[in-house]
Amino acid sequence: MIRRALTGLVLIIAAFSLSATEKAAPAAGSARSAPRVFELRTYYLNEGKLDDLHTRFREHTCALLTKHGAELVGFWTPTDDKDGKGSKLIYLVAFPSREAATATWKAFSDDPEWKKVYAESHKNGVLVKKVDSVFMEPTDYSAMK
Repeated sequence: MIRRALTGLVLIIAAFSLSATEKAAPAAGSARSAPRVFELRTYYLNEGKLDDLHTRFREHTCALLTKHGAELVGFWTPTDDKDGKGSKLIYLVAFPSREAATATWKAFSDDPEWKKVYAESHKNGVLVKKVDSVFMEPTDYSAMK
């Protein structure tokens, strides 16, 4: 009986220690010490091109970005005219590092499938007139890291 109680106590202490170790901050220089980098991209569209851009993302761009290492977090369009309703696409992507982002965008832009899709999507006019890109890192209190 005492032996069984001691064994149970040892297991509880071991589980607690393991849990505490998992919650501890990672060692400096470890792969987990650097947070992901996020890129907020805003596309300003030529008039009447939002549906065409949605089609390109839905049918091609999302898969190609994922293929080359981008983590697609979300896509949005403004709901108010003053903010660009119907003429703007905003999306957020994540990468393990800024270097990974650079490599992903290079591989994506060099992909023969992307070049073909891009050219085909412009047969009836250029879709995007301007792109803004902002790289961000999460704060220590951010729920998303």
